[in-house]
Amino acid sequence: MSRLVMKFGGTSVGDVERIARVARIVAAERQPGRGLAVVVSAMSGETDRLVGLARAAAGEGGNGPVLGGADFNDEYDVVVSTGEQVTTGLLALALRRLGIPARSWQNWQIPVRTDAAHAKARVAEIADEDIGASIDAGIVAIVPGFQGITEGERITTLGRGGSDTSAVALAAALKAERCDIYTDVDGVYTTDPRIVAKARRLEKISYEEMLEMASLGAKVLQTRSVELAFAKGVPVRVLSSFVEPGAPNPGTLVCPEDEIVEKQVVSGVAYSRDEAKVTLLGVEDHPGVAADIFGVLSDANVNVDMIVQAEARQPGRQNIVFTCPDREATRAVEAMGAVRDRIGVEDIHVRRDVAKVSVIGIGMKSQVGVARTMFQALAQKGVNIEAIATSEIKISVLIDAAYTELAVRALHTAYGLDAA
Repeated sequence: MSRLVMKFGGTSVGDVERIARVARIVAAERQPGRGLAVVVSAMSGETDRLVGLARAAAGEGGNGPVLGGADFNDEYDVVVSTGEQVTTGLLALALRRLGIPARSWQNWQIPVRTDAAHAKARVAEIADEDIGASIDAGIVAIVPGFQGITEGERITTLGRGGSDTSAVALAAALKAERCDIYTDVDGVYTTDPRIVAKARRLEKISYEEMLEMASLGAKVLQTRSVELAFAKGVPVRVLSSFVEPGAPNPGTLVCPEDEIVEKQVVSGVAYSRDEAKVTLLGVEDHPGVAADIFGVLSDANVNVDMIVQAEARQPGRQNIVFTCPDREATRAVEAMGAVRDRIGVEDIHVRRDVAKVSVIGIGMKSQVGVARTMFQALAQKGVNIEAIATSEIKISVLIDAAYTELAVRALHTAYGLDAA
């Protein structure tokens, strides 16, 4: 008996009509000898509505005390998890209407065990015996994404976008042949088609490349879901939920590198405008100062990305530049300002009108000249590079945000990614 896990996001189940379409897509995947489990998100907009209700009830936007931290997060999870539960029941009803046996499974019924980090929990274990037996008997299982339950029987959520992770975790537990992620795009593209009209859909992409693309700004898959798929060896297919059931819908397969016969030097160009550049000027130059600085930032929950260190004009001083998400820039500056005198920092500057543009490809492992092509293409367009970060399969540069689209188009063409 083979098993297939299918996942549908919020736009795919946005109303009853779309849920009926999802039911027809699920019906088209039924075949003898295959069990089906379907992971669903809340209907589009529903989670935001529930978050608003939870915050209002906790006092946000009103007078008097506002609940936060441990007093808020556990009950917040109770509230926001209900959106997915509603969708499970609606989809089960839509499938039964088509004459297909189906039932909903809530996280406590399976159960999906997580740690106790409310609002950002991680899946620890999924019991597959009962749900596995049910789907093997031909009953389609409908499971809420984005949530689980602790050993203490408290509901948890995995953080926004966590339904992708739920689906991959369930596929791993069920030893499924594949996890199909249905969304509002028909696959993974070489770059954002809204910026580059000649962007191409990729037939296959490696786990490593998809992980880099997801972490560098591509919004197709949630980063944690790709990490989990890579670790567990779960093939993931990204495809559209808006194609007519039964029509060709090949999507993009995320798979091991050795399953890709023709490896492109660069498979895609990603970008992120959610960036800020923080410069620490005149930092005392002595062993341990970098550890001190980035320890302070870590304690402040600032996610640091690019780091550049260079000698300052004054003897015994250095300048340190780092990037972080724009939404964390104020927190980073406040954290550094609080320890500025102790560490020995002469000045702190922050710049928020920057963007990160990256090229990704497993072919970089064996190809020379990749960086030169990138830098030449940007130079020809007059784009100045402010910082550089590399890994074995990616090169990222920090540039003025005003040049983001120009840079993406130039690089897409320079690496031969434009569709014919």
